[in-house]
Amino acid sequence: MNCYIKRILSLPLCLLIVSSIAAQKKSVLPPNAEKQFVLASVQKHEKELIALSDKIWTYAETAMREKQSSAVLADYAEAQGMKVSRGVAKIPTAFIAEFGSGRPIIGVIGEFDALPGLSQKAIPRKEPLREGKPGHGCGHNLFGAGSLGAAIAIKELIAAGKLKGTVRFYGTPAEEDLAGKVWMAKEGLFNDLDVCLDWHPDYENKANMQSSQAIIDYNISFKGKSAHAAFDPWNGRSALDAAELFTTGINFLREHVKPSVRLHYVYRDAGNVPNVIPDTATVWLWIRDTKRNGVEVVDKRMRDIAKGAALMAGVEYNIRLNNGLYELLVNEAGARALHANMEMIGPITYTNDELDFANNIMKEYGGEAKGINGKIKPLEKTKEDPPGGSTDVGDISYIVPEITLMATTAPFEAPWHSWVVVACGGMSIGHKGMLFAAKALGTTIIDLFQDEKLRQDMRKEFEQRKGKEVWKAILPDGPPPVPSGE
Repeated sequence: MNCYIKRILSLPLCLLIVSSIAAQKKSVLPPNAEKQFVLASVQKHEKELIALSDKIWTYAETAMREKQSSAVLADYAEAQGMKVSRGVAKIPTAFIAEFGSGRPIIGVIGEFDALPGLSQKAIPRKEPLREGKPGHGCGHNLFGAGSLGAAIAIKELIAAGKLKGTVRFYGTPAEEDLAGKVWMAKEGLFNDLDVCLDWHPDYENKANMQSSQAIIDYNISFKGKSAHAAFDPWNGRSALDAAELFTTGINFLREHVKPSVRLHYVYRDAGNVPNVIPDTATVWLWIRDTKRNGVEVVDKRMRDIAKGAALMAGVEYNIRLNNGLYELLVNEAGARALHANMEMIGPITYTNDELDFANNIMKEYGGEAKGINGKIKPLEKTKEDPPGGSTDVGDISYIVPEITLMATTAPFEAPWHSWVVVACGGMSIGHKGMLFAAKALGTTIIDLFQDEKLRQDMRKEFEQRKGKEVWKAILPDGPPPVPSGE
């Protein structure tokens, strides 16, 4: 606006507006030489990162079965000069790629597992790529490739003598199920980090300020006696009766838990035919709350309900732990550094074709077409009760200060764990979010290498939020649950 032409504004008001705009521009610092290098590196590797992401999108391998997905990421890291350790923590698809020596040691996490039954083509209508097969309904094909892009940019700076320290990329399988990071953490693989970063696909760009839900995962099994359901049912002891009594008890419990608690289950085994009294039945149950100690309270009630159900049905019962996850510890100092770099990079922009794709796919899903939000969302206040959802990144956040980025890879308010997200992850909307994430993570890692005070502030906040809690893996005894033959 020209102050000399627009006379409807007074001179003092006009000067105030100009100075305000100048102040806003001044608050977004330009990238230093190292950050410019990161941005250029991501751009240089752009086609290769997209190709990696698209390969993993096509493979769509589920938890602990990500052989091809893990291999392409590890092979690429190795080809870029990083030292790769494969099959860590006794998990064939887990690996670590690192470069450099000494401190600080900055880690960045990459995931690559898909979800069952979500196969989808990269088109704005529902059409599976392979009927009944898995798909990346949480965008993990983008996650691993984007994080590795950031790590490689830092590797190149260390190799050029522009940074001192160690960058470490963690190839972490099985986030959707089986708690891959917890098994890796149990082996102490994150213990020596100064800071760890991760990102996750989303429909908004933001430095995360919200926690997640702690969770514990059980199989509750009942064992009775089979009998003919019509001829001599009195000789039987129905395991299914016990399972149904158990879930009835769980549903009555819902009235007596805090609003933050979530209870959900499925029947994994409930008999084979109606005319045989089932001698086995199993319920798969998840218990969530905003804090791990809240989960423990419900856990005790659940065990009493299982015992009571078994007594009523006259059967035996067994409770088997699958795994458990801690809630995420937010780190505001780290989030502020990340947010500043996101602002520096600027919003993601989209073509008319991409906007049409986003609107058409939301209409096809039955949702509301609101385009794509590529803007940088302001830092939020941390909520007392976070939105639903759990992640094994929570366990890492109890071991080391952790920063989480959310990057737009799908239409605004897209349904997660759906074919909509799968489709967007296989085309340019997802690709743009992945490349943005690589740049934002990479430039933030520069700050972590160069700013000792930032690392100290993050560590201090981490210790305050963690308090006296000592992290302990919530896992069953024995080796990781790698499928046989894997």
